[in-house]
Amino acid sequence: MSSKNYLITIVGPTAIGKTALSIQLANYFKADIISSDSRQFYKEMTIGTAVPDTDELGSATHHFIQNRSIFDDYNVGTFERDALSKLDELFQKNPVQIMVGGSGLYIDAVLKGLDYFPDVDPKIRAQLTYQLQEKGIESLQEKLKELDLETYNSIAIDNPHRITRALEICIGSKIPYSSFKNKPKTTRNFTAIKIGLTADREIIYNRINTRVDNMLANGLVEEAKNLYINKELNALQTVGYRELFSFFDGEFTQDFAISEIKKNTRRFAKRQSTWFKKDQEILWFDYQTDINKIINKISDKINDI
Repeated sequence: MSSKNYLITIVGPTAIGKTALSIQLANYFKADIISSDSRQFYKEMTIGTAVPDTDELGSATHHFIQNRSIFDDYNVGTFERDALSKLDELFQKNPVQIMVGGSGLYIDAVLKGLDYFPDVDPKIRAQLTYQLQEKGIESLQEKLKELDLETYNSIAIDNPHRITRALEICIGSKIPYSSFKNKPKTTRNFTAIKIGLTADREIIYNRINTRVDNMLANGLVEEAKNLYINKELNALQTVGYRELFSFFDGEFTQDFAISEIKKNTRRFAKRQSTWFKKDQEILWFDYQTDINKIINKISDKINDI
């Protein structure tokens, strides 16, 4: 193996088996695991974010799992800085490390760097948040469509945080959010080897439904109930909690909330797949592929670089 550094990055839709694969690879390469799952950073959220269980966490050294509070102001820019700092430290011990997660933006931040965006007046975000609460997400969607059609067509349009962020840049800078994207980035001191797990859509959807059922059996409703008092926090604007908050508010029945969790998780998985399929560097494997075949492919890739 050369003296270069390699970051094996495992991606794919939710519930596909990324955690299990990351642990197998970490054990084989004697590496640590960097989690780039933006939902698993928060220590108050365990069941609804599918945090690795005690046995899994004990099987390999993980970083950025439940290391923050929902009350912390933590974003993708801060994660980029923290993850790169941790990787610099880990590469001193082993030139091969693992990163795993389904949050495409957070993965891209580590592998390629973030786009630069100007600072804007905080009052703009406050106004947009008020508009979201009073008029709903549709009003923000229409505004974004008017100001920046390119971004409207490319981001998760049902994600209030993403829409608010894009709009505050459009309004504050008077320049479309998309015009700040895809600028030259800082080079990295490692080579990324990207591994993607996939399956037929029906299999993915069945795995999602089973995972949600297991979360409910393990106490998801109770976990959400304990977080309900803080339901307006950014960290809690996520699938699995948002629907149960609507149940607690009397807007949904419990059965409907559960069906919405499953439906919205399936939609999330579809968006993840769309995001990752655009990346021509990802080496795709069926989720049931023998681990040795994946290891051999990674080893060949390292030896060829």
